[in-house]
Amino acid sequence: MEFTRLGRTGLTVSRLCLGTMNFGVHTDEADAHRIMDTASELGINLFDTADVYGWPEQRGLTETIIGNWLAQGGGRREKTVIATKLYMDMGDGPNDGKLSALRIRRAVDASLKRLQTDYIDLYQMHHVDRDTPWEEIWQAMEVLVAQGKIVYVGSSNFAGWHLAQAQETAKARNFLGLASEQSLYNLLERKLELEVIPAVQRYGIGLMPWSPLHSGLLGGVLRKEREGVRRTVARAAAALAARRDAIQAYEDLAAEIGHEPGDIALAWLLAQPAVTAPVVGPRTVDQLHTSVRALELTLDPKVLARLDEIFPGYRPAPEEYAW
Repeated sequence: MEFTRLGRTGLTVSRLCLGTMNFGVHTDEADAHRIMDTASELGINLFDTADVYGWPEQRGLTETIIGNWLAQGGGRREKTVIATKLYMDMGDGPNDGKLSALRIRRAVDASLKRLQTDYIDLYQMHHVDRDTPWEEIWQAMEVLVAQGKIVYVGSSNFAGWHLAQAQETAKARNFLGLASEQSLYNLLERKLELEVIPAVQRYGIGLMPWSPLHSGLLGGVLRKEREGVRRTVARAAAALAARRDAIQAYEDLAAEIGHEPGDIALAWLLAQPAVTAPVVGPRTVDQLHTSVRALELTLDPKVLARLDEIFPGYRPAPEEYAW
């Protein structure tokens, strides 16, 4: 396993992050525990979850499954960097969602109970809260750090200016601020290159891309359709229809250089300077092993250039659209 630091912090994390959104929904607890054991054996030490995972019927179920795994002992907690999130509604009450100081206080205690641990390594805001001032958010997070309930704070799905606003407010309070940002980023979806990636690089924030295969569209979807082993899910069908020619060119390139499309998609992300660790969300142990293969693949400059031709990216704003 390869390791790197999380942004500008001294925290060492694996170059792949284990995403757990499928645990309890598509993967039962026993299989989830096998996946986590295998990930730990492979050297993956960064596990990502959220308080709401298991929704809509069983919010909190995924954290509970992870907590039961940690409770087995054997150094599981000590070897693992646990990252969870808050923001989305966990109940029907007016303070059961978002990022008020009250919500943060209640949410962290509930997550700690489900995870069966006394601290969270990386506590992430699942979405920006436009209704709560940063002074309130950072004060609440500072209290949690002082109490030893969390170590680092991260964000997810923030715009570039949200990252700047968060960091400048934290700086004024002599607080570390954000250690990480988790966003949608892959060969098919590169809008982060406009403003988010310049922001994370400027502020030393680690980038954790989610959906690195874009709901499977970068995992050989056309070949699998021809072989009758995959049916495109509804949310990806429109994207496939709009980008079918590009995806076919991508799969042709993969066949030409002799690597699986999914491996190339992950290897491309790992080659991006701003990326700390793509978040992979296996449903099975076999899928986890498949993801790890990408660590052995280094894409040469000619292949990277061809990928840019197939899936054009963006220059940083404002040069992308102005001068």
